[in-house]
Amino acid sequence: MEYIPAKTILSGYREQTEWFGCHYNMNLYRGCCHGCIYCDSRSECYGIDDFDHVRAKKDALDTLERELRSKRRVGIVHTGSMSDPYNPFEKTEFLTRRVLEKIARYGFGIVIATKSDLVVRDIPVLQRIQAYQPAAVNITITAAQDQLSRQIEPFAPLSSRRFDALQKLSGAGITAGVLLMPSLPWITDKPENIRAIVEKAAQSGAKYIFNGGRNMFGLTMRDRQRDYFYARLDERFPGLSARYRKTYGDDYSCNSPMAGRLWEEYVRTCQACGLEYRMPQIISIIRSGYEENQLSFL
Repeated sequence: MEYIPAKTILSGYREQTEWFGCHYNMNLYRGCCHGCIYCDSRSECYGIDDFDHVRAKKDALDTLERELRSKRRVGIVHTGSMSDPYNPFEKTEFLTRRVLEKIARYGFGIVIATKSDLVVRDIPVLQRIQAYQPAAVNITITAAQDQLSRQIEPFAPLSSRRFDALQKLSGAGITAGVLLMPSLPWITDKPENIRAIVEKAAQSGAKYIFNGGRNMFGLTMRDRQRDYFYARLDERFPGLSARYRKTYGDDYSCNSPMAGRLWEEYVRTCQACGLEYRMPQIISIIRSGYEENQLSFL
């Protein structure tokens, strides 16, 4: 594990955002070794060279503690937007675990995005946070079947393990949901795949599922992310990269040709399973039971 310098860990305060109602953003690692073939974080704009090589931020705990102590406003912290906080190195480094302990100590909330079932290790800390502030875990699941998840997310825990993690989190009283994104055209954009993910999420105790919004079934692509994605398609789905090039060219937004039908199937199945899928309502679920004055000036 390589450690790199970092001046800050926590972003500046923002009024409640549309992204799960969070106020701060935090990334403890740079890079990820899950090998997901579609990962947007490979894009040049993020400035992470050799993205598969994981680096941790040096002195992250001390830096974060100073920042938490100096914040005038308590809020909900989001982590996992750029690099998975539960990459395989976290099993021995305990960086995310120790950061959660500091978040609990200073009375902040947390929303975690991950593809790893390692998050269940930290249920006791999440319960401590949830006693005073919102705590939620969003597990990304793009393929209902393990065989397909292994093809597109080769080094991440299988989808079945992620559903098991959802069940353990919800069984422990932790608010948990699913991120169903991206949806890869001609690979995962099948009504039966979307329906199965929603149904399994509900069976596993998820409170909600989010795909990005109406007609957002697809993925975004740019520069070296696109190059990496097409190279992996050539390895795993021969001939499909040519179809992508013909259909999307250099477009950034690459919506599935099935987007409209998928949205209808998605909404219908969510409603039938009792899962919320709209962001304002998801934020209400995460914030339910916490008074507004808990997120106020220290």
